[in-house]
Amino acid sequence: MELKEALLKRRSIRKFTDEPVSDEDIQTLLHAAMSGPSACNKKPWEFYVVTDGECLSELKKASRFTKIDSKLAIIVCGNLSKALPLQFASFWIQDCSAATENLLLSVTDLGLGAVWCGIHPMKSSEKKVAEILSLPKNHIPLNIIYIGHPNETHEPRDQYDEKKVHYVK
Repeated sequence: MELKEALLKRRSIRKFTDEPVSDEDIQTLLHAAMSGPSACNKKPWEFYVVTDGECLSELKKASRFTKIDSKLAIIVCGNLSKALPLQFASFWIQDCSAATENLLLSVTDLGLGAVWCGIHPMKSSEKKVAEILSLPKNHIPLNIIYIGHPNETHEPRDQYDEKKVHYVK
């Protein structure tokens, strides 16, 4: 699939079949995610791959946005021990977001579906996810990406809006 096609086809999918995602596809997704850029090449990301049904059920309770039924969730966390110091510490959010977008585009390329459910900065949701996954204190969950074989389709779309473009010459 060409990049432009993947960009337009990538849509939030919230309904999945019961077919599990293959281990090979999971590895492809993780490789794509870790190909993302990061400030000063710190790579402050950690990925928690969840296929356990009980854990997936618990994650559905993490926030009002996470009530998704899938056979796979990847939780993208920022590892604060690898974050930049001082006023640059929050760059982990950008780094993990870039990794997440790479993962989502790779999902589309593989013919799978996914939805990005934000966790950070909702402190109560962060705490719930941390408890469910027994995260180390320095791993902050940015999002839960639910992934699977899609059981719904959406038309590709181009969301370009010229009014949001400002040229400075």
